[in-house]
Amino acid sequence: MKEPISFSNLKRQSVTREIVETNFDLVVIGGGITGGGIALDAASRGLKVLLLEKGDFASGTSSKSTKLIHGGLRYLKQFDFWLVKEVGSERAIVHKLAPHLVLPEKMLLPLIEGGSYGKWLTSVGLKVYDILAQVSGDDKRKMLEKKEAMALEPLLPKKIVKGAGYYAEYRTDDARLTLENIKTSLQYGAKALNYAEVTDFIYKDEKVQGVKFKDLLSGDTHDIKADHIINAAGPWVDELRSINHSKKGKRLHLTKGVHLVFPHEKLPVKQSVYFDVPDGRMIFAIPRGKVTYVGTTDTNYNSDKDKVETDLADAIYLIAAVNNMFPDIELGMEDIESSWAGLRPLIHEEGKSASELSRKDEIFTSDTGLISIAGGKLTGYRKMAERVVNRIVKRIEENNGTKLKECTTDSIALCGSDFKKFKHVKKYIEEVYSRLKPDGFSKYDAWYLVTNYGVQTEMILDFYKKRKEEENTERLILSELQFGVKYEMVQSPLDFFIRRTGRLYFDIHSVRKYMEAVSGELQILLKADEKTVVEWRDSLNNELKKHSDFSLDRD
Repeated sequence: MKEPISFSNLKRQSVTREIVETNFDLVVIGGGITGGGIALDAASRGLKVLLLEKGDFASGTSSKSTKLIHGGLRYLKQFDFWLVKEVGSERAIVHKLAPHLVLPEKMLLPLIEGGSYGKWLTSVGLKVYDILAQVSGDDKRKMLEKKEAMALEPLLPKKIVKGAGYYAEYRTDDARLTLENIKTSLQYGAKALNYAEVTDFIYKDEKVQGVKFKDLLSGDTHDIKADHIINAAGPWVDELRSINHSKKGKRLHLTKGVHLVFPHEKLPVKQSVYFDVPDGRMIFAIPRGKVTYVGTTDTNYNSDKDKVETDLADAIYLIAAVNNMFPDIELGMEDIESSWAGLRPLIHEEGKSASELSRKDEIFTSDTGLISIAGGKLTGYRKMAERVVNRIVKRIEENNGTKLKECTTDSIALCGSDFKKFKHVKKYIEEVYSRLKPDGFSKYDAWYLVTNYGVQTEMILDFYKKRKEEENTERLILSELQFGVKYEMVQSPLDFFIRRTGRLYFDIHSVRKYMEAVSGELQILLKADEKTVVEWRDSLNNELKKHSDFSLDRD
């Protein structure tokens, strides 16, 4: 495989010098999935692009979604056919770009007495869904009788289940999808920095012509020259519009979505289920390796955007929902292994509740030329990027009289992908397992590596071969860390355990077991001082408590 471009904070000083001396065509503010998608789209069309993110890449909404590339079946109930058509079609495209990272996932929609979806509505709805999303072959929806539904998922409530709809979606790791978009943009000449907070705009003739940013690692401030700026800061979009004095008209409406993680043996669903809650909402239960996760809530949020947490009420609501749908399961607070809570940056609509708000994206252009984009869904990130970059391209073509390329991101394979079809991914997992098995690793370990890194697994295994001193699991984790520092801008254990590996959500025991080894290795790699290591340790312990401790006295 071709070695990815070095992407490391070890080279931060030289990268910073280079970007300060460059006049960029476009600065993208925000390193979530929207910003990452924009950087790739713009760079692949030949623009000189810089992406700046105030925290770690994907540290906001883009590591805290339901982690599904899905068509939004529930938006049919809102008659939002355009949204269903677009995101439905996008699922297959994103799967093609990274089949190791966007995995096929069959979804079971139980039909229950008194539920939101009757048999006729479900049948017609899923049929419309298939047509709008251009679903073909085995992925087309099937309507199941009660016996078939119970065979697929024996945990369903036998007394009230009448049948089920059965249809296809895709599952992903949102943070890794974001990162691979950003890394792929580097192949087209883009630059990107995490921990780089935009604090102000630079103007010329009352038009934005650059940004000021503070490097949160060094404390230095820098000016960046740019002809165009896109604000893709997710929940922080309105803060930047305020700095630009352009927060007029439409504004953001933030809602909170929470997910809980349980050991799979405590919630042993055989496959993903999309089920009713007594209050009329729908919730997912999704098996993933050693765990099953459940979500999501949808409540208004007006507190600190940098401290979004799962609270007791969220946990009680989701546990009650699971226990109601699966009567043989009796989950309690003590069964929660981990959790996450994130914000949806939706567009405010007067009189609408959190769950009624549209998931469509909107683009705002200020008098100074700042373009802001908000709303939208993870699944539609590529089309959102295309729409907003088209605006920049149109400006450039009108101002300069030059013709730029059309969007081609529907055919640009993401970093880590060297697979034509999903069957090749499965074959590669078997191959990796055959190499790891003699060292005591399980099939899950091979699956985890390939579905996180794709063919970049080879580089991690190269690091692994060269290490000899640790026991094998620690040796492999530290090899992942080496890869993360050199190629993925890892700057702290939290970057590694949450955004690069998902371990804090899906394998929290490994975080507790290896946090000291990871901190020690990272101290050597980054040449960090003892004060920094203590801060890392405190941050990790706080996150572990926040994500997994739901005792009444946790505060």
